[in-house]
Amino acid sequence: MSDRSQPDVGQQIHRLRRGQGLSLRDLARESGLSLNAISRIERGMSSPTVSSLGQLATALGVEIAQLFETTPEGSTVVVREHQRSRTSGEGVLIESLGAGLPGQRLGPFFMTLLPGGCGGKEPISHAGEEFVYCLEGEVDYMVQGEWHRLRPGDSLLFLASQPHMCKNSGLANAKLLLVIQAPCEEVSSAQQRHLMVPVARGIGAFVAEWDKNRVTGSDSGSEDPGA
Repeated sequence: MSDRSQPDVGQQIHRLRRGQGLSLRDLARESGLSLNAISRIERGMSSPTVSSLGQLATALGVEIAQLFETTPEGSTVVVREHQRSRTSGEGVLIESLGAGLPGQRLGPFFMTLLPGGCGGKEPISHAGEEFVYCLEGEVDYMVQGEWHRLRPGDSLLFLASQPHMCKNSGLANAKLLLVIQAPCEEVSSAQQRHLMVPVARGIGAFVAEWDKNRVTGSDSGSEDPGA
């Protein structure tokens, strides 16, 4: 059994921030700390106060203790359902299913789209490849100008350099497994491009909206937006 290394709070904050697709500016806005202060903490140039740790933990949606956890290189990452890092946009929720491996190139996400929810207001493109598997409901996925309707059990694989976007045109929530393969530094930015809205809105507001607009019952189809 490998010895646990001493926790590096700055690196852990950096990993959590990147895992949620937050920029330094986003975290500064959410925590109330200055961008420069957070940058110095992440680089190990200054030690955060207890108060600062509390502000950062709250902004990242974790307990202060999690800022002191270590992830040894080469380890296996286990993410419990209630521990998922979450990022929200207008009618879309993206939850990370695993992050933290050294040089990680694979980004697995669980995406929930409310009726009318859209993963990006305009087509986006990024490095790497993208895989989508429809778990529940129906979703329309556009790749290079061509629309594809995905129903439970359907999947889609494509080069992510092609302009793409998705939306839920149905009357029920749509749930997808989204896997992004890209260089390590591109995975978080690719996640954020799927939202294309400020993270500052906060996960709490989205979850409240998600609960309010939850639709129960069988899925209902819709006309192909490309028709």
